[in-house]
Amino acid sequence: MTTLDHLRNRDAVLRMSEVEAEERAAVVDPDDERMIINMGPQHPSTHGVLRVTMELEGETVLRSKPIIGYLHTGMEKTAEDLTFLQGPTNVTRMDYASPLFNELTFSLAVEALMEIELPDRATWIRMLMCELNRMSSHLLFLATNGMDLGAVGMMIYGWREREEILRFFEKVTGLRMNHNYIRPGGVAADLPDGWRDDVRSILKILPERLDQFDVLMTGQPIWRERTQGVGVITTEEALALGATGPILRSTGFAWDLRRAMPYLAYDQVEFDIVVGTYGDTFDRYAIRLNEIRESMRIVEQCLDLMPEGPYRTQDRKVTPPPRARIDESMEALIHHFKIFTEGFKVPPGEVYTAVESPRGELGCYLVSDGGAKPQRMHIRAPSFVNLQTLPHMMYGGLLADAIAVISSIDPIMGEVDR
Repeated sequence: MTTLDHLRNRDAVLRMSEVEAEERAAVVDPDDERMIINMGPQHPSTHGVLRVTMELEGETVLRSKPIIGYLHTGMEKTAEDLTFLQGPTNVTRMDYASPLFNELTFSLAVEALMEIELPDRATWIRMLMCELNRMSSHLLFLATNGMDLGAVGMMIYGWREREEILRFFEKVTGLRMNHNYIRPGGVAADLPDGWRDDVRSILKILPERLDQFDVLMTGQPIWRERTQGVGVITTEEALALGATGPILRSTGFAWDLRRAMPYLAYDQVEFDIVVGTYGDTFDRYAIRLNEIRESMRIVEQCLDLMPEGPYRTQDRKVTPPPRARIDESMEALIHHFKIFTEGFKVPPGEVYTAVESPRGELGCYLVSDGGAKPQRMHIRAPSFVNLQTLPHMMYGGLLADAIAVISSIDPIMGEVDR
């Protein structure tokens, strides 16, 4: 477990206690009137079509309420009309900043119902790709978080570094995002020739760039003034509201599913859980910055420990035949045709699987009636749950800090309005 105390000057931390916040809210000037305003859903700093209504007294936020539903994608219902093989194409679009995690939790749920064991190489490829995706997601957060608070240069730098990872994703999966790469039974394709050199070039660039981000933001007095003591939440509040990921870890609670409930091969690699102390906007920023470094450690171990072998299970029920066989065998052609048109049947039952996405616990509850399509699918979306913390973080704070608080939650609205 790694704490972030060394990153901040304790004397500079300005935090408003609950008592002070209540006292501020209780002092009402009879000449003033409380005002209710809308922020969003078109506001550029709400990270999507999020609308927040706020009751203000002067510049102080007394109440706030996030209002969702503007995307109304209906992806959970759509899943009932798609085969289990088509499922990853649907779920990958929920959290479009970290699509591989959606594909992973759905595929793990299908494999649990079918009691499929993956080849080791498929497991390690999944872990490699997901940690790279965690890095790209946090880089996107650093970019938008910087822009939200006026550090315009950070927007450019964050996108620049993220681009290197997306370029690798495009080489592996054919797409920069919404990959449909992790599928029940393994992954869509093996890693291409030269993939190690591509990953090493990313790992070579990032350390120096992350140090530059520390200079640009972490040690910058204006940045600290805008983030320290802003949007404070306690461990008890975070747990009561179901918050996970960097929000919960910012309070000092070291909960990470990769360590608490290991999946894939996380019990075979070394990494630290980064936690904060104060549960404020600064801690949530610093956690994500340092989680990039921890993900780099995991990726380096994937480079060294990546096993040989097949990249997907050889179970005929879920795996199409090799491409070369289709031209040689009518049976292989029929097998290929039936899998991609009818899909494969999954034994009846229900299961819940969860992974640690960049935003917290991402879970998939899947019900099968024995057919080729899910009877029901529900996603435990961390962005949806984490938005519940917004009124608690904003209470008693200033309107000017509202954007900083929303940004620190890092919500993806496609995941909220699923």
